[in-house]
Amino acid sequence: MDKQTQVELLDELVQLHQRKSPFLDEHWVRVDCERYRSEVVFARERERIHRGLPQIAAHVSALPGPGSFATVEVVGAPLLLTRDAEGRARAFHNICRHRGAQLVPEASGCKHRFSCPYHAWTWSNTGDLIAVPHEKSGFPGLNRADHGLHAVPCVEHAGWVWVDLAEGAERVDVPAHLGGMAADMEALAARDHVVFDSVTLDIAANWKLLVEGGLEAYHFRVAHRDTIAPLFLDNLSSYRCFGPHIRSILPRSTLPELADRPAGDWLLGEHANVLYSVFATAQFLVQEDHFIWIQSHPLDAGHTRLVLSTMIPRADNTPERQGYWKKNHALTVKTLIEDFDLAEGIQRGLRGGANRQLNFGRFEGALAAFNQSVDAAIA
Repeated sequence: MDKQTQVELLDELVQLHQRKSPFLDEHWVRVDCERYRSEVVFARERERIHRGLPQIAAHVSALPGPGSFATVEVVGAPLLLTRDAEGRARAFHNICRHRGAQLVPEASGCKHRFSCPYHAWTWSNTGDLIAVPHEKSGFPGLNRADHGLHAVPCVEHAGWVWVDLAEGAERVDVPAHLGGMAADMEALAARDHVVFDSVTLDIAANWKLLVEGGLEAYHFRVAHRDTIAPLFLDNLSSYRCFGPHIRSILPRSTLPELADRPAGDWLLGEHANVLYSVFATAQFLVQEDHFIWIQSHPLDAGHTRLVLSTMIPRADNTPERQGYWKKNHALTVKTLIEDFDLAEGIQRGLRGGANRQLNFGRFEGALAAFNQSVDAAIA
């Protein structure tokens, strides 16, 4: 993010703080609770959003060199990611073309060919079928070219491996998908980072509730009173939409100090966290010296699997810094679990039917904007 934009974003929040005003939208809104508990709605979201738009499958470090591979799950689809001899990242459904068995059970490694553990049909890491035991007697006339691994459109962009599971998709156009947020994604310099640590959590809540939890600072003083509340100002944040994507600015308690300092000295990372919500299943919480990658795997209307990864600069992954990064990772996980516990409580309440609608205040406008993007995508 360029310096002028950083100053403008900080100045907006400094002025709001001086006026003792939150960042306000024109109206407060209500949303129907059925959007969080309906399997019909969830099925439309899965088809048109989760499988209908480009998704991040992995960080590029998952494929460190030619011959490397990783198995991942994206929107319920088991995928095999490989890097071929030319260094190109590829993606395939991790499914044998003979009888549909899981082709590769390992999480990662280095192989140039993959042999099915059921009957040993074998494919290259470019997806070509290269060996079939007893082929002549059992499969006379088999055209190997027709039985290559099912490829998924795949591309590397801004330090991430992206795929597109939409039916009929032939390529992944990430810049078009990101639109005005593309420059900020590049500025994350994700390619120069590594995964320090990650944790996988199964949350009994709708995926949208988990996205919404990070889009406002109204809850910080109460929900996070024992963790991060002292580090942030009460109910002060701002947001901007880039198509369906959202950039939220969460100012820290040091923000008021800027009023007495020249704007030329202002740095966003020193006085605020930035949350990028990339529609619809990736969020990046950017702190001063690292960022958190939150990857969402919606399972059904009431359950979501989340992977929380602390991403640190590769050059800062030294023995002397391990304790510092462990402490940061632990605080992040503890804080986010506070949000997730609350989301699970909301989901339980939705099943009871007491509320027909939920309310988003004028200082919770990013939640309304996010849900408007969901509605537009599935309309």
